[in-house]
Amino acid sequence: MPQATLLIRRGVAGEPPRHDSFTLEFEPGASVLDGLRRIRAEQDPTLAIRYACLNANACKECMMVVNGRVTYACTARLEEGTTTLEPLPNKALLRDLVTQIAPPDERF
Repeated sequence: MPQATLLIRRGVAGEPPRHDSFTLEFEPGASVLDGLRRIRAEQDPTLAIRYACLNANACKECMMVVNGRVTYACTARLEEGTTTLEPLPNKALLRDLVTQIAPPDERF
């Protein structure tokens, strides 16, 4: 079974970031979001990610930087080797891969 290593930028706003590396086996066709959910379930429950897949992959909640490109974690596929994950640029960082995506006047 192929293995992927996810190098994830971690931390909270106002503190220097760190990078944690997680290696996992995956089935071909698995998404980056699938890998992140497995990491939270099996390796590090403190990893902060955002997703809302009940909206048929149209929610825009899992948007992040994957290997230098802004994309959705639910549509990006896991690949063998190392994949770098970072929070969205130019958005307020909350923690790990979670940024403030909605303007303050649009939040509930």
